[in-house]
Amino acid sequence: MWLTALCLFVLLLVLLWAYSHHRLSYWAKRGVPTFPGAWPLLGHMGHLMSKKKQRWEYIDEVYRKHGGSTFCGYYEFLQPILLIGDPELAKLILIKDFDHFVDRRNFTFPMEEDDVANHFLTNATGSHWKGIRSVLSPSFTSGRMKGMFPLVADKADKLVDYLLKLREEKGTSTFVLKKTFGLYTLEVISSCAFGMESGTMDDENSLFNQKVAEFSKIPPLRLLKFILFMAAPKLCYFLRMKFIQEEMIFFMDVVKASIAQREAGLYRGDFLDLMMEAQVDQANPLSKIPKYPLTEKIIVANSVLFILAGFDTTATTLSFVAFFLAKYPEVQEKLRKELRELIQEHSEINYRGIMEAKYLDACLSETLRMCSPAHFAERQCTKEYKLPGTDVVIPPKMVVSVPIHSIHHDERYWSDPEEFRPERFLPENKDEIKSGTYLPFGLGPRNCIGMRFAQMESKVMIAKLLLNFELSCAPGSEELEFHKQLGLMRPSDTLEIAFKPLK
Repeated sequence: MWLTALCLFVLLLVLLWAYSHHRLSYWAKRGVPTFPGAWPLLGHMGHLMSKKKQRWEYIDEVYRKHGGSTFCGYYEFLQPILLIGDPELAKLILIKDFDHFVDRRNFTFPMEEDDVANHFLTNATGSHWKGIRSVLSPSFTSGRMKGMFPLVADKADKLVDYLLKLREEKGTSTFVLKKTFGLYTLEVISSCAFGMESGTMDDENSLFNQKVAEFSKIPPLRLLKFILFMAAPKLCYFLRMKFIQEEMIFFMDVVKASIAQREAGLYRGDFLDLMMEAQVDQANPLSKIPKYPLTEKIIVANSVLFILAGFDTTATTLSFVAFFLAKYPEVQEKLRKELRELIQEHSEINYRGIMEAKYLDACLSETLRMCSPAHFAERQCTKEYKLPGTDVVIPPKMVVSVPIHSIHHDERYWSDPEEFRPERFLPENKDEIKSGTYLPFGLGPRNCIGMRFAQMESKVMIAKLLLNFELSCAPGSEELEFHKQLGLMRPSDTLEIAFKPLK
């Protein structure tokens, strides 16, 4: 009996190995260069999820040594993925031939409790995505950003006061970057997305702050669920596996409560108001508002998305900007000089002045080139596509990945790419930047819808900081260290800089 069981077990292993070998030969059979070191069943996931080397470091190695600077293939478990590093090919996929790559990588969640995630703009597909985007886009125009400016500036002033208060009360001059800027971005997003005062700077242990902190973590069980949804989505659907965690339900409840307040007559002019106005205008046959039905579920989903997507990425960006300004005091002083000239011209930091500040924009742009939180962009093929100039055919459902970090650090496109040099992005030099080589917010119709808001939010905070503090590297934080957590590029939780009040 045991011998029969052993033989069956060995046979099963042989069949699994044979099936794995067949799937992992997909690119080789098509003559496409392939990442080395694929593991049976796992493909390249062991490398991509390793904490020994950051994902973008591993991808960069492939980009430089194994054909990724043009295109090459790799495997997430047994699923073939195409990496495209050539900017011209990337532009075809992201912009010119977008109709073949309308979707991002997405998941369909079967459980009723998870249905809200199906309406996230980042997860929606096809006509559903197009409809949601058409209704939400007017909320991110320059005019809308100008209207949001006072809310954002108020939170920036509040963080300056918070830092001054902590210095006085605790006698500390160094602050952990990610945590400090997280307090600011959470207050901005909660205020501008759905009009709630989160109070994170008044009480760092507030319930709102705790829920965001918990959501930002990736505990083993959540990671396992994510891996299962990637590797075996049909199994997850069969098991009716629930994906949304308690923290997201908390934010959904907060948004629903805010909607009830707006319906009772409260108005703040934030994103929630703009979406609810669009919902009302759609009922008017004379309105020019896009007619895609903006249901309460879609409003709730994307209000929550603004928090979860906007909080961490902008806090991370501000952390990187502050570090580079501290590390390069000559850049810091040049930027402070520009900001003081703006104050002389406009009497205050206002929307027009911030948007006209050329060196401020250059410093932010160079930071995002050096350290893009979203260090790769993905699109999912929606109809068969032959890669121009090649015999490579991309079938529907295949994911194509663009290595943003590697392109941003390629010496063919950027001279001395490891140097922090904001002058690259001054107006007189922008013509030297090759099209398709700068992608911190993605490119094309599915780029980041909140790009303008994130830029304004970051610029306001940088301006307020430099007009009130001199930044310098804290002892032990002279070099940039990254967080080992999977996902976005983030600074280490211990990275600090010193804030010295200006006279």
